[in-house]
Amino acid sequence: MIFYILTAINLLTFFVFFTDKRKAIKHQRRISENTLLVLSFFGGSLGAAIGMLIFRHKISKITFMIKFFGVIVLQSILLIIFYQKLKQLYI
Repeated sequence: MIFYILTAINLLTFFVFFTDKRKAIKHQRRISENTLLVLSFFGGSLGAAIGMLIFRHKISKITFMIKFFGVIVLQSILLIIFYQKLKQLYI
């Protein structure tokens, strides 16, 4: 079940990065960086990373990249904490 939820979030995040890139090209109103980062934080970091690479979107924005890698680090820390708590429950 978790696999399907993460797949859906990553596909959504990928599509949102694609949409924002198209809006940037057409000089239309953009999707906020906070929205992109929140989607990344709540499970869409892989979709975001793939979207950034494929669409060459946001990769030259140093401040965004720092925030994005901060999201990755925070996710990693939370996963480690979650894993340790889970391990304590079953040992």
